[in-house]
Amino acid sequence: MLASLILLVISAFTNTLWGLTILANLLAVLGLADYLQKEHSVLANYPILGRLRFFMEWIRPELRQYFWESDIDAFPYSRDQRSMVYRRSKNIPSNRSFGSISDMYEEQHSWLNHSMQPYKPEEAMSTQQIIDTFRVKVGRGKHAYLMSVLNISGTSFGALSPPAIEALSLGAKLGGFAHNTGEGSLSPYHEAGGGDLIWQISSGYFGCRDDNNNFDPVAFEKKAKLPQVKMIEIKLSQGAKPGHGGILLGSKVNTEIAKTRGIKVGEDWVSPARHSMFSTPKELLDFADTLRNKSGGKPVGIKLCVGHPWEFMAIVRAMIETNQRLDFITVDGAEGGTGAAPVEFADHLGFPLRDAIVFVDNVLRGAGLRDQIKIAASGKLVSAYDIIRHCALGADWCNMARPFMFSIGCIQALNCASNNCPSGIATMDPQRYRVLDVTTRGARVRNFHKNTLRALSEMIGAAGVSHPKDLTREHIVRRTSANLGKITEKIYPYVTNNALLDNKPVHDPQISAYWDRVSGDSFQLKAKQ
Repeated sequence: MLASLILLVISAFTNTLWGLTILANLLAVLGLADYLQKEHSVLANYPILGRLRFFMEWIRPELRQYFWESDIDAFPYSRDQRSMVYRRSKNIPSNRSFGSISDMYEEQHSWLNHSMQPYKPEEAMSTQQIIDTFRVKVGRGKHAYLMSVLNISGTSFGALSPPAIEALSLGAKLGGFAHNTGEGSLSPYHEAGGGDLIWQISSGYFGCRDDNNNFDPVAFEKKAKLPQVKMIEIKLSQGAKPGHGGILLGSKVNTEIAKTRGIKVGEDWVSPARHSMFSTPKELLDFADTLRNKSGGKPVGIKLCVGHPWEFMAIVRAMIETNQRLDFITVDGAEGGTGAAPVEFADHLGFPLRDAIVFVDNVLRGAGLRDQIKIAASGKLVSAYDIIRHCALGADWCNMARPFMFSIGCIQALNCASNNCPSGIATMDPQRYRVLDVTTRGARVRNFHKNTLRALSEMIGAAGVSHPKDLTREHIVRRTSANLGKITEKIYPYVTNNALLDNKPVHDPQISAYWDRVSGDSFQLKAKQ
C-alpha cells in the first residue's frame, strides 16, 4: 500500500513537471509573438500580461452592471428601472421602502402635482376597467381603432428572435393592446402571437416590395387586409438613427428572414435613408391615402424623429392645402433604442422626445388639426410616470420597446447587434433563443402592461384626474434650479388653436420663424421675402 502511494506521488509530481514545462514553453511562444507583433503597443511592451487589459475590457460592461453601477444610473436604463419592470412582469409588488432614492433638488427633476381631492378607494376602477377605459380612438369609420395608452413599439423579426416576437404578440393579445411590427415586415411570428398589429412600412418596403426594391401595392393589400392588422405606420425616420436606414447584419439574415423581408440570405442590409414612393409632403399624403384605400380604410399615420422643424410643418401645411389627413403621428425621440446605430447618430441627431412632442402638438394646435390627428410618444419610456409626463406634454398614448423586452428576460447586455444575445431575445441563433418559452413570457408581457396601467391609474387619481387624456402641461412641474420649479406650461407654452391660420402671435420661435416659408409642394424651406 505504501509503495503504491509513493509511486502515485512520484507520478503526479512527474506529470506536474511535464505539465509545467509544456505550459512554460507555450507561454514563451505566446510572449514572443506578443513582443514581435506591431498591432497592439500594450502587448508589445507587456507580453502576456497585457492580455489581462483586453480581458478586463471585455468583461467591463458586466462588472459595471453587477458591481459598480448605481441604482439610478439611467444609461440606457437604470437598475432601478429594470427591477421595476422585472417585478411588474412577474406580478411582484414594486413598492419601495424607506423613501425615494432620487435627489428632488437636482435640476431637471420633475413631478406630478397631486390634488387635495384625490379619488377615494371606492371610486377606483378595477384593473380590467382601467384596461378597457384607458384608450384613444384613432381613425374614422368602421376600422377606427381603440388604442391602449400603452403599447409595444416597433420590434422587428430578425432584430428579435422568433419566440421573442411571438411572446410580445401573445402578450399584446392577452392584455388587449397593440404590437408594432417594426420595419422588418409582418412576420409569421407576429401573426402567431395573435395580438393586434400596427404594420410599419419603412423605406425598404419589407413584406410589400417587388424584385426591384419598389413598393408592391398588391402584396401590401394582401397583408394589410388581415383582421389582425389594425393600423398602418409609414416610418420616415427612427429616433436612434434619424436619417439612416435600418441595419440588419448578414449573420442574422437566414432563409426565413430573407423570405419575410424579400431580401437575400446572408447579406448585410441597410435600408434606404429615404422613401422612393414620395419626395414632397403632398406625395406623402397621397401615399398615405393609397395605403388607407388598399387596407380597406384602416388608420394610417407616420413615424418620425423631428429634425428640421420646417419639414414637419410642410407636412402640416400640405394637410391644410389638400384637405388630406394623417390619422396619427408617432413621435420618436432621439433617445430611442435600436439594435445597431452609428455612435454619432445615436448621440447627436434629432429632437429629444419631450421637446419633439411639444413641438408637434403645438404645430397641430396652431393649424387647427389637433382634434383630428392623434399623437404617440416613443423613446426611452418605462414607467407610469413617463406616460403621465408625455401625455401631459401632448401625447395621446405611449409606445415602449425595451421595457417590454425586459419583461421577457432582456438583461441589458448591450450586445444586440452581435447575434450573441445571452437572453435569447436579440439573436437568430436557435441554441440561444431555445430558452424562451412563449407562453410564460407572453404572460409577463401582459403583466407588465396591466400593472403599469394600474400604477398609472393610481397616480392620476392622486392628482384628481380620471383619464390620461385630461392631463395638461399644468399638471407637471420641472425643477429649473435648486430653488426654483416651474409649471411645464410656463416652460412650453401652448399655441392657441388656429393661431397659424388666423395669423395670431405664436410664442414658439421654431414655429413662428418658418410657418410662412413652408409649402406642401416641397420639404425645402422657401427663401425669405
